Amino acid sequence: MRTFDLIRDTVLPEFRDRVADYLVEYETALGEATEPERVKAVANQLRGYLRGLNTTRVLGMADWEELDRRVVNTWLQER
Repeated sequence: MRTFDLIRDTVLPEFRDRVADYLVEYETALGEATEPERVKAVANQLRGYLRGLNTTRVLGMADWEELDRRVVNTWLQER
């Protein structure tokens, strides 16, 4: 399952519409970024956003940990 699909699935149903617009922005920015520094910057912003969703209980701790791991493995690992 793609990372952004997993994020959408883990967000509590009552918050999905509100979160969807932000996720599209992150997904677009990561898809369009060509410089490694830009990819890392956007990925780190996404990690912060996910951390905020966890803090406000929009998604659970176990979900946040898995999503954070996926973001790191997908966009922050040295290639």
